[in-house]
Amino acid sequence: MSKVNITPLADRVLVEPAAAEEKTASGLIIPDTAKEKPQKGIVVAAGAGKKDEPLTVKVGDTVLYGKYAGTEISVEGKDYLIMRESDIFAIV
Repeated sequence: MSKVNITPLADRVLVEPAAAEEKTASGLIIPDTAKEKPQKGIVVAAGAGKKDEPLTVKVGDTVLYGKYAGTEISVEGKDYLIMRESDIFAIV
């Protein structure tokens, strides 16, 4: 997990996506064009939450989120997703 100088506002969280799978369970190598977008990541930063709704996720949590959730951003050469807490399905 990396340290980032971004603080999300309100109920938004900054997630570092997990690396895409390189091989299948049977050992086949997946080409770059066929790799699926990861749906799992680690929370790197979190906002303070809304006035009457505190956040349930915290920095360091591994989370599952929707395939098209969030907005992709790049900071210092690393890719991140910034999304609302409601786009997160579960904490693993």
